[in-house]
This record gives sequence, structure tokens and C-alpha cells, in this order.
Amino acid sequence: MRVMGVDCGSQYTGYGVVQSDGLQSNGLQSNGVKGGRSLVCLIAGAIRLAPREAMELRLKKVFDGLTALLAEYRPEVVAIEDVFYSVNAQSALKLGHVRGVAMTAAAQLGLPVVAYAPLAIKSAVTGYGRAEKSQVQSMVARLLKLDEVPQPADAADALAIAICHIHTAATLQRQSAAQR
Repeated sequence: MRVMGVDCGSQYTGYGVVQSDGLQSNGLQSNGVKGGRSLVCLIAGAIRLAPREAMELRLKKVFDGLTALLAEYRPEVVAIEDVFYSVNAQSALKLGHVRGVAMTAAAQLGLPVVAYAPLAIKSAVTGYGRAEKSQVQSMVARLLKLDEVPQPADAADALAIAICHIHTAATLQRQSAAQR
């Protein structure tokens, strides 16, 4: 399974493509859990947006950047963070615009989009839904066997979203098999 995670933001939009290569040779996840999958980071980074640039130009930059990455890395699914409530309505609106553009880029290529709540993402990566940002970033590096934490932080967040989808899909697959 190949998943692109997208961390939507109005200044940086993080992206990361993670591939699950099936079970490791010892049948363990990189964190030691039996029955896990080997995870490989294919690319991670962020699309930097200039705050002084017109919103429509920033959105075009996100759309063009994600479309190019989707075409090159050909994920099976795009995972994004679910909508959350913000005190600042203006910030929430900007985030919603970027999120819509990310979803449109995926839809244009016929890719499904799945959304996960921030608590679910943290829980899938660290085992604790209220983990600190630094804990999530460290665990992402560990799960993907990276020498250092991906930078910027938005890239690490995007990888966490992709890992969340891979773990969730594997759990659903096991549950489905058990019901048969």
C-alpha cells in the first residue's frame, strides 16, 4: 500500500509518501509489535507559501505541487487531517481552502481521500492521543527508520497522517478477515 499524507496549512503544506511493504522478515513492526508491516518513506517535504501572496496564487501553488507529487509517486490513497475547531475563524477558513485544494488534486486523479482526527493520528503513531508534537515527530522517524526527524514539522505531520492510514487499513483488514 502506498499512501500520501498531507498536512494542510496556510504557510506550509506538508506532504509525505509512505509505502507499506508487507510484513518484515521477522513478522514484527519496527516498534516490535507482532504482525506489523515494514514502512518506507519515499519522500517528505513541504510546500512553502508566501503569506503576502494573494490567496488564489497560494492555493494554485499547493494544487500544482500536490498534483505533480501525486503523478510522480502514484499513491493509492491520500490521507489528510480531519477538520478541527479553531478559535480564529480566519485561520480556519484559510485552512479549509487549502484542504479543499488538496482534496481536489487527489480527486482530479481519481484517488480516494480519507480524513483522520488529530487524536486518531497521534494514537496510531505513538499509542497516545494526547502526545506532544515532538513525541509524534520522534516516533515517525523511528517507525520509518530515519536518521533524523523530518523537517519541517509539517512534513513529519504528513508522514504521521500516512502512517495512521496504513495502520488503520491494516486493522480493518484484520477485522474483516476475522469476521469471515
